[in-house]
Amino acid sequence: MHIPDGYLGPITCAFFYLIMIPIWYKGIKELKKLDPRKLPLLGVLTAFAFLVMMFNLPVPDGTTAHMVGGTLIAILMDNPWVATIAISIVLVIQAIFFGDGGITCIGANCFNMGVVLPFVGYYVYKFLRDKVGEVIASGIGAYVGIVTAAICAGFEFGLQPFIEPGYCPYPFTVSVPAMAIAHLLTAGPAAAVVTAIVVWYVRKVRPDLFTSKEQQVSGVNA
Repeated sequence: MHIPDGYLGPITCAFFYLIMIPIWYKGIKELKKLDPRKLPLLGVLTAFAFLVMMFNLPVPDGTTAHMVGGTLIAILMDNPWVATIAISIVLVIQAIFFGDGGITCIGANCFNMGVVLPFVGYYVYKFLRDKVGEVIASGIGAYVGIVTAAICAGFEFGLQPFIEPGYCPYPFTVSVPAMAIAHLLTAGPAAAVVTAIVVWYVRKVRPDLFTSKEQQVSGVNA
C-alpha cells in the first residue's frame, strides 16, 4: 500500500499534503493530551507498526501486501488521532531511509494508512465492541480498516489517467480490484488475527489501559 514516486501526479500529491497538514496539527495536539501511562506502550506499538510493514505477504496476482498496525494503535491508545501521528512517523522514516513509499507520496500514504485505516478500524471496533466483545471487534475493525485504506489507494491510482495522464496508467476497473483483493485475502486476515491477539493480551495484563477517561473521572469523584 506504500505508493511509490511516479504513480501519483504532482496535483494529487500536493492535494494530500495540504489535506494532511491540519490533520497532523490536530494529531499532535491529541498526542500531547495522551495519558502518560500509555506513552511507553505507544513507543512499542509504533516500532511494532514499523516492523510489520516490512513483512510482505504474497498475493495471487504476483505482488505483495502487508499489515499496518494503525487500528491496533488507535484501539490501545483509545484515540485514532494518536495513531495518525504514530503511523505518519513510521511512513516518513520508511520513505526517507528505506525507499518504501515515495517522498512525493508521503501525504497520500499518510492519508490512506494513517487516517483512513485507523479511523475506520477504530470506529468499527467501537460500534461492535459491546455486541461481540473487544477482541473480536478489534479483529473486525483491523480487517475493515486496512481493506478500506487499500480501496482508497486504488481509487487514487485509478484517478490518475483522468486528471494527470502519464502517471499511474491503470483505470479504476484495474486498480481498485487489484488493491482490494490483495488486502481482502492476505493483509486483511493477517491484520485481524494479529490485532485481536495483541488486544487480548494487553487487555489481560494491563486492564488499566482500557479504563476510559469517563471512568477515571467518576472514580475520582466517588
